[in-house]
Amino acid sequence: MSEQIFSLAALTVLELSPPEMVEVAARAGYNHVGLRLEPATPQEHHFPLMADAELRHRTHQRLRDTGIKVLDIEILRLKPETRVQDFLGLLEVGAEFGATELLIAGNDPDEARLGDNFAALCDMAAPLGIHPHLEFMPWTDARDFSQAWRIVESAARPNGGVLIDAFHFDRSGSSLAELAAATAKAPHRFRYAQLCDVAGPRPDDMDEILRQARNERRFPGDGDCDLHGLLSALPAGIPLSLETPSRQLLEQGVSAFDRAKMALDKAHHVLQRR
Repeated sequence: MSEQIFSLAALTVLELSPPEMVEVAARAGYNHVGLRLEPATPQEHHFPLMADAELRHRTHQRLRDTGIKVLDIEILRLKPETRVQDFLGLLEVGAEFGATELLIAGNDPDEARLGDNFAALCDMAAPLGIHPHLEFMPWTDARDFSQAWRIVESAARPNGGVLIDAFHFDRSGSSLAELAAATAKAPHRFRYAQLCDVAGPRPDDMDEILRQARNERRFPGDGDCDLHGLLSALPAGIPLSLETPSRQLLEQGVSAFDRAKMALDKAHHVLQRR
């Protein structure tokens, strides 16, 4: 049986530079990382891998030294004004790092145009061995699993996928039965998933859901998500990216290494209890 892939997501340890992140991942017991080549927001603390050739060189060096591999790159947003060709440079850098997965956010209320741009991005990524995944988030224009699945299936590209994030799956009220049916129909659409947990009932306020998503997730098994149901509905053994940002732990002085290690230990425990 092949080794389970656990990837350390950038948002979990966003204060670390990419070389530091690779080092922490190796020490904590991960075998992969995800690299954030573009910031999620203009305000986000970001290390400019795209613009800084020396930073890319040092990141490549740490990857070689540790044996850590890159699972995914993020985050591209498909907007009304998007010109897909503008993303080619980022895809090429991702391919140089060996990434096989790409995280996409849908920020275009015109679903047909969003789907057309997703299809064009898949076509551009295919020769580089990269699989774009549309990640649904309740505050975006791909709000839940049903919508993301519809967009990706309509695009009908063999390398197109849907990214399941446990937080967004829970907070969007998406259906495990619908996910299981989609997985049975087209398992190749689900090449990796993001694992975390979240506590408490779903807030009515979307701003609060967004705040929780970026600052207040729980480690796997420490919240109220049906993680066993979610993992059972996904293809067995797919790579898991651990995305567990916690501003509270950061402000308490818990180190990036300790947070990464706790996330991995908790994820192992969840999988062992399946």
